[in-house]
Amino acid sequence: MHVAVIGATGMLGQPVTHELIQAGFSVRIIARDVKKVCHLFPEATIVAGDMCNVQSLTNALRGIEVVYLNLSVKQNEKEADFHTEAEGLINLLQAARMAGVGRIAYLSSIVMRYQGMNGFNWWAFDVKQEAVRLIKASKIPYSIFYPSCFMETMNGSQRVGRFVVLVGRSTVRPMFIAAHDYGKQVARAFQIAEDSQNQEYVIQGPEAVTQHKAAKRFVDAYKKEVLKIRTVFPLLLKLGRLISPQADYGWHITEAINKYPESFEAGQTWNDLGEPKTTLEQFAEQQ
Repeated sequence: MHVAVIGATGMLGQPVTHELIQAGFSVRIIARDVKKVCHLFPEATIVAGDMCNVQSLTNALRGIEVVYLNLSVKQNEKEADFHTEAEGLINLLQAARMAGVGRIAYLSSIVMRYQGMNGFNWWAFDVKQEAVRLIKASKIPYSIFYPSCFMETMNGSQRVGRFVVLVGRSTVRPMFIAAHDYGKQVARAFQIAEDSQNQEYVIQGPEAVTQHKAAKRFVDAYKKEVLKIRTVFPLLLKLGRLISPQADYGWHITEAINKYPESFEAGQTWNDLGEPKTTLEQFAEQQ
């Protein structure tokens, strides 16, 4: 099977792409800067493509059966900006139809469901919800994945030097998952998908745990250096969001993560795609 990946170089894109390669797929990575990507994936084909340009995407997608989209709203983006999950996705769907792509696969989010709860409203979640609607309306068979929190954030977007930074405290217990476990599930989804079958899977890890407990377990098991947890008051981000897009993003996403009432929904996912096994301790030791 010929699979294209858009967004292969990010925190989540890299492990998923490596799992697709390891599963035996012929992987083609579409990137704006081909030279920058080549050394990361020597086993894959790298081609040029730009989410702003329909023709470049069409050329890059010819001969592809499945295109996997690892898109996101960046922390410095503003509502009026070009978004890969909005205008870029519209271009991608047009190119996919022209190139004869057989399936669209998309990394979504479970926490975007918090939109509308407790008066919460964020334009970035509107973008993600509209992306799902656009994919479903495209009439191209789809595989959409709705993940809980990824373990990678503790050593990625939440990591500042020797600190794992958390915003506020919450009793909500997300089911953290390692990206390589998720990547195995993505590969399995492609392997079992019928030609015209639509797939939707909630992605959750092996256990439910609060953000602070997860961070504590991660820093205790991390071997490379001594890490500490730093807790920031939400009010600081709330005030900063008036002048900083990054603070605005941080406040909104942590507000949703801290309050979305996640419950276990991945039973069918585990039955179909396999049960994730990586614990927080194992993940930390692998870093």
